Amino acid sequence: MLAAGTAATASAAALGIGLPVLVPTLREEYSLSLGQIGILLAASWIGTTLTLLPWGLAADRFGERAVLALGLLLCAAAIVGAAYASSFAELLVFLAISGAAGASVNSASGRAVMHWFAADERGLALGIRQTAIPLGGLIAALALPSIAASGGSEAAFLFLAALCGVGALVGAVVLRGREVVDGIEAASLPRTLVDGKLWRVSVGSGLYLYAQVAVIGFGVLFLHDEHGLSEGRAALVIAASQALAVAFRIGAGRWSDLIGARIVPLRRIGIAVMLVMVLTAVLAGGPLALLVPTLALAGGLTMAWNGLSFTAAAELAGPVRSGAAIGFQQTVLSAVGIAAPVLFAASVAGASWSVAFGVAALFPLAGWWALRPLRER
Repeated sequence: MLAAGTAATASAAALGIGLPVLVPTLREEYSLSLGQIGILLAASWIGTTLTLLPWGLAADRFGERAVLALGLLLCAAAIVGAAYASSFAELLVFLAISGAAGASVNSASGRAVMHWFAADERGLALGIRQTAIPLGGLIAALALPSIAASGGSEAAFLFLAALCGVGALVGAVVLRGREVVDGIEAASLPRTLVDGKLWRVSVGSGLYLYAQVAVIGFGVLFLHDEHGLSEGRAALVIAASQALAVAFRIGAGRWSDLIGARIVPLRRIGIAVMLVMVLTAVLAGGPLALLVPTLALAGGLTMAWNGLSFTAAAELAGPVRSGAAIGFQQTVLSAVGIAAPVLFAASVAGASWSVAFGVAALFPLAGWWALRPLRER
């Protein structure tokens, strides 16, 4: 169950991490400005934001298998549409649809894992499941530069669509359907959506996402434009950050199980993210020998927290409402994901890369402060 949920999630995540890798290719094909690149990176987040909560409710009511398989098949179809988009506007529409459809995997696979593991091992299990995002990103970062070089964005998008198709098949075959005891209690949804603790977890961790978008979303473009690295070499830095993110997510999940707390490690990771973003800002114009490992570390750390936030949200709601809670938490993150690339691109255009990375360091600090009332003892 854990392997199936992880594999299915990785297939959808490859688009989210792969799109920034394709930015130099797409910029050339569609003659994009920096502002348009920000909008491009926000497009799939827009679709995701609109459907995460409905997909979560559907997972609670109809079960994980049907929701995950249907969503990923629709996502694959939308990515095929993106491969043959004839204009920038058409590309944005297909990316938004792919985000809306692929959002099914978040609640469905997370809910399945949530139900199969007890509290003292759930942090590790969901940490492993959340490695799906950097694993998908690792595949995309390693494969897409060469695919795009030989076949352009069309071939790259078709490759990503095939991954989603495989993910849908794995989920349909392996994931277990809804059990008899599952369902939505009459009053559970209102209680879930007005829970102040859930709001604080979602908003606090959502602020962490800005730094992740800054590094993962713009890292290839930054290294390519400012330091002259080829797309392939710049993508290897992002690939290294994904490998680190896998280790960090598993380690953070196990750490939270051992100490019996989610918020304490979540807040400490926030401080680490803030510090590494400050260092990235300082080294933005510096030598590559220092910048490259710092950027890789920043990418890994900015993705280390998500499993803890995911687990905390699900545990606050309980098993019956976990799909809705995960959907809500991911909706808040997606709302940040819409604004973050646009704001970061504007910061770069209006000031510099160094200033933009420095501003990004303030967001995890704000998230750390927002989570302070939830500290466990």
